[in-house]
Amino acid sequence: MDLESIKDPSFLKELDISQLKKLSREIRRFLIETLSKTGGHIGPNLGVVELTIALHKSFDSPKDKILWDVGHQSYVHKILTGRAGQFDTLRQYQGLSGFPKRNESKHDVWETGHSSTSLSAAMGMAVARDLKGENSYVIPVIGDGALTGGMAFEALNHIGHEKRDIIVVLNDNEMSIAPNVGALHQVLGKLRTASKYQRAKDELELLLKKIPAVGGKLAATAERLKDTLKYLLVSGIFFEELGFTYLGPVDGHNYEALLENIQYAKKTKGPILLHVITKKGKGYQPAENDTRGVWHGTGQYKIETGDFIKPVNAPPAWSKLVSDTVLRLAKEDPRIVTITPAMTVGSKLERFQEELPNRVYDVGIAEQHAATFAAGLATQGMKPFLAVYSTFLQRAYDQVVHDICRQNLNVFFGIDRAGLVGADGETHQGVFDIAFLRSLPNMVLMMPKDENEGQHMVHTALQYNDGPIAMRFPRGNGLGVALDEDLKEIPIGTWEVLTEGSDACILTFGTTIPMALEAAAYLKRQGITVKVINARFIKPMDEAVLLSIFNTGMPVVTVEEAVLQGGFGSAVLEFAHEHGFHQQVINRIGVPDRFIEHGSVKELWKEIGLTAEHIIQEIQNVLPKNHKKRA
Repeated sequence: MDLESIKDPSFLKELDISQLKKLSREIRRFLIETLSKTGGHIGPNLGVVELTIALHKSFDSPKDKILWDVGHQSYVHKILTGRAGQFDTLRQYQGLSGFPKRNESKHDVWETGHSSTSLSAAMGMAVARDLKGENSYVIPVIGDGALTGGMAFEALNHIGHEKRDIIVVLNDNEMSIAPNVGALHQVLGKLRTASKYQRAKDELELLLKKIPAVGGKLAATAERLKDTLKYLLVSGIFFEELGFTYLGPVDGHNYEALLENIQYAKKTKGPILLHVITKKGKGYQPAENDTRGVWHGTGQYKIETGDFIKPVNAPPAWSKLVSDTVLRLAKEDPRIVTITPAMTVGSKLERFQEELPNRVYDVGIAEQHAATFAAGLATQGMKPFLAVYSTFLQRAYDQVVHDICRQNLNVFFGIDRAGLVGADGETHQGVFDIAFLRSLPNMVLMMPKDENEGQHMVHTALQYNDGPIAMRFPRGNGLGVALDEDLKEIPIGTWEVLTEGSDACILTFGTTIPMALEAAAYLKRQGITVKVINARFIKPMDEAVLLSIFNTGMPVVTVEEAVLQGGFGSAVLEFAHEHGFHQQVINRIGVPDRFIEHGSVKELWKEIGLTAEHIIQEIQNVLPKNHKKRA
């Protein structure tokens, strides 16, 4: 079949099992070939080919609402809903999103990117359906990793209480991004091995119906027998106790079993949990054999060997630099403990886990718990390092405010993927952390200009004993600078002058320093000298440096790879106002007030005006007229 000719999933209704199997092979071949060029979430999608086809064959999308939790397994859904022809643009600038997008297709009924949201959204859709008197199915598809998220538990509790008609499909591949952790994972393990449970339960219920209910006592005894056997058969009867009818486990690569159980679920009233066992990376051996999570999402790769295509002699990844420095210090300081919310691989903590396994804790997809767990450690004199992506730290905001900052606890946040991250798009752009952390009392927030300053900042953070401290750093690799052998502390709240100048001043930090230096060099050739400041401490700011700049009256341009509202530039404006510099010229460059879609970081920088050329233009705009003429 020509996959690009598919317009909608209705054609699946006419296909028999043999044709469905052929379609599965074609989709897997298409995904392996296409993603080798574009990169993307190959492991999750290869694992849900049969499940996705079975769902679209059994239901009528978009009338029936299929919701994909996290969304990194939605590529097969996109193919079946008419988007195969756009896959050469997957995750590229102005191309196909790697996650469900409502403005891409009417079949994308819920947008995702972060985990554990589908059940709550499904409950909302089911209630809306019932209030409107409509007749349709609501089918959230959630992975076993996402199911460990606290929000999913809250939704399960509510769905079970309300008894709405919702079919929850649990896609159980025993992994989220990395191998799962936690007690629920153990419950699912028991359920996976209890394949005879449903058949035994059905046979028991049939037997009980044949017993005449005389005198009441026999019926009550029979019900107790049923409950007792239920617990004997499956010790993890968790879902039924929450009010769900549990179906499974079902082989997620067996069409006969899938279609039969989906039809059973459609005929059953109330909330259903259909437990489907799948193999992540199914059909491509390198991905199937992955036990570490490296094939969850990849860049380009060679199909024949499974080798990833990476730059030669690239500088170390920021995540590795940070985690290796923490490990170096942890070997000397037994108080240092590392925490990650299911991102051991992404945060490059494998080496830490190998060398100090008793001091690294993967808590699963549970950012709220991770933050308060860190707070609890800090109350007992430990030095917790919480490795978390900027965009995932959003999920733990109340814990940062209430449990860490309010108690002024010594927690070190390593905020990975700060700034624009590129291909993952809106849900993963780490551009809000400055705005939501800067306003918190007791918080110290910093960002290094390069790897060498980065390792010194890690050392500074783990020596700091006056409350919470956060270091943000970007996705990808460093600049390749030489690293000092000895680590040193950087005085909190101090900035660094990178170039001297008297006509204007650029205040910036981190990833935007190279473009600021490029702009200053260009303007210098035009006879305009610009002072460039490495404003490495976003909070507290270097007030002495700010006062010295403002006292000269030179115009200031702030540059940040973060949202302007409430950001670093806003802090500079606030400082000028509070100290009476009401005539001070301050222009701000940063991320505008909208969500930034996917594309390469450089393409996105150009789109929003975060470039050396734009900085030059802003400097020229703020200069007095005589300077402009000279330029």
